[in-house]
Amino acid sequence: MKINTLIILAAILISSCTTKPEVTTNTKQLRHIVLFKFKEASSHVDVKKVEAAFVNLPTKIKEIKGFEWGLNNSTEDLNKDFTHCFMVTFKSEEDRNTYLPHPDHLAFVEVLKPHLEDVLVLDYWAK
Repeated sequence: MKINTLIILAAILISSCTTKPEVTTNTKQLRHIVLFKFKEASSHVDVKKVEAAFVNLPTKIKEIKGFEWGLNNSTEDLNKDFTHCFMVTFKSEEDRNTYLPHPDHLAFVEVLKPHLEDVLVLDYWAK
């Protein structure tokens, strides 16, 4: 009887022991954050054309590993009239450096320039 009890207790003890799975990320990601403030004279249609041109870049530039964007939704009123945020992800600085002078990126910049009041760019390695 004692052996059965010990076996049951050992089984319960072993089954209740868990280890936290180790979370490792071996893939470094370089984030390229771009904020746009558009000119007041630019129409809603103009801004939509800029959005569409930027959203289309990942289909044209293979170095882009991730892409997302959105509109300012902060209630803090600290956005300094920047309305659009785009995040482009690269696996290396070399990929980013290929992207910047890429003909499709430069074509996008030409679509953007007539409507751009201000821009803020920040690149960082995700941790």
